[in-house]
Amino acid sequence: MMRAMTKTHEAVLILPDIRSTHNVGAIFRTADALGIAKIYLVGTTPAPLDRFGRVRSDIAKTALGAENTVPWESKATLAPLLTKLKKEGFTIVAIEQSEKSVDYKKVKSSEKTVFIVGTEVTGLPKSVLQKCDIIAEIPMAGMKESLNVSVATGVALFRILGK
Repeated sequence: MMRAMTKTHEAVLILPDIRSTHNVGAIFRTADALGIAKIYLVGTTPAPLDRFGRVRSDIAKTALGAENTVPWESKATLAPLLTKLKKEGFTIVAIEQSEKSVDYKKVKSSEKTVFIVGTEVTGLPKSVLQKCDIIAEIPMAGMKESLNVSVATGVALFRILGK
């Protein structure tokens, strides 16, 4: 069955220093479902291909082919990438908890939006948050302070992108 794709926004995703291959694979599946234009894998975030060009079965297992449908690129460092994307007219949205964050339900994507998510344990550093135009937070009602990074990415992006 073919599905109609309407592209009103260009959305890009940045994954800096995500440790878990399972999280990376799950985020690829979510990105495919949302029509994300590109994923940047930054720092220590594992890529779908290892350094020898071989398929990483641990990512492929959770991505279920989305690693082949969503364009991706590995980058060593984050700062130059953020600078480049800002110069290209992207709005930078962090999905993170911060004293400057707004409820993710109030965030609307711009025509060109970059979403950046934090690492599993420490989140995004303040130096990165200072470079973001918006910090969107998912309010927690339970005892835990946060969601798994792949779950938070899905929750926030589906709401913000209006899917």
